[in-house]
Amino acid sequence: MADHEKDKGTAVSTLLHDMVLDSEDVEEFLAKLVTIAGHRLSAADDEVLCGVTLLRARSKTTVASNSPEAQKMDEVQYEYNDGPCLRAAREGAVQYVCNFDTEERFPEYSRAIAEHGMKSALGVPIPLEGEATAALNFYSPLVDAFSQDAIEAAERFAADVSASLRLAVRIAGLTESSADMRSAMESRTTIDLAVGVIMGQNRCSQDAAMAILKAASSTRNVKLREVAASVLESLGQGPATTHFE
Repeated sequence: MADHEKDKGTAVSTLLHDMVLDSEDVEEFLAKLVTIAGHRLSAADDEVLCGVTLLRARSKTTVASNSPEAQKMDEVQYEYNDGPCLRAAREGAVQYVCNFDTEERFPEYSRAIAEHGMKSALGVPIPLEGEATAALNFYSPLVDAFSQDAIEAAERFAADVSASLRLAVRIAGLTESSADMRSAMESRTTIDLAVGVIMGQNRCSQDAAMAILKAASSTRNVKLREVAASVLESLGQGPATTHFE
């Protein structure tokens, strides 16, 4: 690789890492990412639409697009649960459609996307670790819009994106784990306080008070925490909070 290509790659990686730090969450990072990606593959006579798909275990699909039109194209792909971007993410291989009018790999999706004026598309996987998979999706109204040079440029960009997206996903995972832990702690606090109230009202043991709470939860078909919260609210206590930060 030439020195100027290395310098360019370093500059892109630095920009992407800064974007991770400046973004509130994965969704915001991806929204910024598709704007850059679409610009890099667009030409004077062809403004490329760009979307990105992030598939995470036990989590909803995350999608970002660089325009309302690109979002519509992604929605078509998800309606059929197939297309170049989804296959690129799932199979880890580039998927290029040079002409949707003659494409045979996903005929129903191809007919639907062609009705929106798109003729070609490129799905490029973003290498990730663990259970998450991702891909960039590029759409064009032109037949055979993506040259070999453009495909290789998209692959290089996806490689540059990889480390930053892994970092964003890892940060998101830690944030979600922290939020889950805090929620669990708050639920435990609410339940423990309600058990204390029931013990005082019924002059019973902790086990007996918990049994009363669980029986009410089962009878009402509501979560244990919600029953506990209603016990506290009946005393004017309001929602319980923990003192953990």
